[in-house]
Amino acid sequence: MAAVPLDLLDRIRALERQVRELAGRAQTRPAMTQINHGAVVIGEGGSLDVRAPDGDQVLGVGQFPTGRYGVSMAREDGTGAALEVGGNDTTASQMIRLFARAGYPEPIVMDDAHADGYLGRPWVPIPLAPSAHVTAADWTSTHAGSIRTQHAVIAAQWSLYAPAGTTAEARLALKRGDTLTQIGDTITATGGKEVFAAQRITPSSHGLSHGDVAGLLIQARRTAGTGTAAAWCQGIWGTNTANAKEAN
Repeated sequence: MAAVPLDLLDRIRALERQVRELAGRAQTRPAMTQINHGAVVIGEGGSLDVRAPDGDQVLGVGQFPTGRYGVSMAREDGTGAALEVGGNDTTASQMIRLFARAGYPEPIVMDDAHADGYLGRPWVPIPLAPSAHVTAADWTSTHAGSIRTQHAVIAAQWSLYAPAGTTAEARLALKRGDTLTQIGDTITATGGKEVFAAQRITPSSHGLSHGDVAGLLIQARRTAGTGTAAAWCQGIWGTNTANAKEAN
């Protein structure tokens, strides 16, 4: 048997020891519950889904069934979504929406889906104070109030009455500084009838940006006869757009 130098045997034993160490390390997995450095990337349609013990989703991040991406947060009691950012269908811009318990899919707070920069919900009433009946041929303000613009659309429900033998007209108007501008159509009442109007005034008509302040008036005038006309306001609100056309 040939003599083997001792230093070569030592080297072989060292190599065996290193191989055992490498094999052991290869079987050791890092902790899967912590991310200490770097970013986590979920791409190509992937999502993060966090669920309560009973299976109800609490957090969802990624692609929604609509095909769009967003974030959804829910209560663990199974009462539905509480907050969504984006993820809505492609017919509207992505929104931030808050939902009441069991209130999905009707949000209680959201930005406007079509008119960028405006509040969508909640709808805000615009109070108008009554001031006078109408017997003059000139425009007379029957209701007056101040609007601090939050929404893209002004939704107005109001009416005009003219007694028998009398005709009257009424309109909505905005007052900004010394400039008075009619918004919406003029309505006409005659012969003892009350005429009701339900108008939606969009940005192309009112020209108000979010936060703008203006006076809002109902004005009426008698155009024929000798009776006393009257206008009433059933309610005026700021509201969200119903479609993309209303945003213009």
